[in-house]
Amino acid sequence: MNSGNPGRNPGGTPRPAGVPAIELRGATKVFRTPSGADHTAVRDLDLTVAQGEFVAVVGPTGCGKSTTLTLVSGLEEPTEGEVLVGGEPVTGIRPDVGFVFQQDAVFPWRTVLSNVMAGPRFRGVPKAEARERARDWLGRVGLAAFEDRYPHQLSGGQRKRVALAQTFVGDPAILLMDEPFSALDVQTRALMSDELLELWGGSRSDGRAASVVFVTHDLEEAIALADRVVVMTAGPATVKEVFPIDLPRPRRVESVRLEPRFIEIYREIWSSLGEEVRITRERGAAHVA
Repeated sequence: MNSGNPGRNPGGTPRPAGVPAIELRGATKVFRTPSGADHTAVRDLDLTVAQGEFVAVVGPTGCGKSTTLTLVSGLEEPTEGEVLVGGEPVTGIRPDVGFVFQQDAVFPWRTVLSNVMAGPRFRGVPKAEARERARDWLGRVGLAAFEDRYPHQLSGGQRKRVALAQTFVGDPAILLMDEPFSALDVQTRALMSDELLELWGGSRSDGRAASVVFVTHDLEEAIALADRVVVMTAGPATVKEVFPIDLPRPRRVESVRLEPRFIEIYREIWSSLGEEVRITRERGAAHVA
């Protein structure tokens, strides 16, 4: 993708060409459970995401995929190891990192327009400019006619479009997505995936694509969207294998799934992922017994 092009750091100055957008170096995260025991979510995690690259992360349920995103976002600090964004250590929440959660992060008492304006206003953007930028992004996600609606008046797919507009309006260089479409029906999910790919390609004000880390349980979704698919081990998670996706772009999710090469890639990745899923199930069964 655009790994040879410079990006931007939070101050707006160019990042040197070739500096990875994201690096995790031997990252380990240990949580303290309510009983007082230690739980290791991720262990010795090494992962690099190039500038402008779309990386999907798959792995068994509960293996630590979401924890990886919280480390990159600055919501959590690693217990050991390093996390860098644009070559700089992550020391807190960064303005150039956008996060789309599984659950819609909208204010139910605000209109669609007010929800999308909220981020820029919080960052000190004047009201008129924030409104203009919000309306621009509502137009891009097909919600220009719904700016005066409230979240409860929208469908699930429409609320997810609001979430995308909320994120992209902040012009993020890094886009973290934690199973954002999992609650949608199959048809809406495919449409949202296509829409995400279109938005991602021209999402930034400098014309470059954001660097994306997309966590999903759906291997077909991962292959259809990504430049590379990262398979995580059964928890505590570390990177097991990384698979390049050599399907041409632009892609349409429903049509690319029918290509023979897609099926070959799916079988190759599932042979690796399926082992970790079985390990997780066996551990769960042993615990119950």
